[in-house]
Amino acid sequence: MQHDTLNDAMATIKNAEKVGKGECYIRPSSKLVGRVLKVMVQHGYISQFELISDGRSGMFKVVLSGHINDCGVIRPRYSVKKTDLERFEARYLPAQDFGVLILTTTNGVLSHAEAKKDGVGGKLLAYVY
Repeated sequence: MQHDTLNDAMATIKNAEKVGKGECYIRPSSKLVGRVLKVMVQHGYISQFELISDGRSGMFKVVLSGHINDCGVIRPRYSVKKTDLERFEARYLPAQDFGVLILTTTNGVLSHAEAKKDGVGGKLLAYVY
């Protein structure tokens, strides 16, 4: 029984990277998982992804690029002000300017750098480095 589709997706990506696979399949698909994958593509952690529709909930085919050391979901989903982003960077990322915090904002799902640039806060979803 799946409770958190984002957590399942990040665990699938992390396990496939550790084994050295070139691609993995994430099921079930959701809009949130798709938007998080889009941020990961923008920052070069995965090569590409596509939605495969199977008549039910669908699945994502993710082509890995071998650049992920660790990724995971942040629980509980902390609310973060734009001024508090650096504190969570230090907590979840190994070094400054290394890795990405992914958060959902009023402007959509963004990385922490884009949120700082836009001057918005939001809720933390995941980290990747």
